[in-house]
Amino acid sequence: MVKRNNAVNSSPTNGGSYEAKIAEIETIISRIEGGELELADVFAEFATAVEYLKECDSFLQQRQEQVDLLIETLQDDN
Repeated sequence: MVKRNNAVNSSPTNGGSYEAKIAEIETIISRIEGGELELADVFAEFATAVEYLKECDSFLQQRQEQVDLLIETLQDDN
């Protein structure tokens, strides 16, 4: 049996899972596109979405580095 690491569900940066951050970004985009927000709120929500995107990008870069290291380790073993 292979034990799976729950890395995908770990915190991108400031808490919450990667998936939760993506869902929140999608919600923000829907509110902005739907015209539900005042202009000042659009800017605030947009800034939040950008911050979440940065956190998600950082999370994915870290995971890519881990994958690259694992691949390198496998290649060194051969």
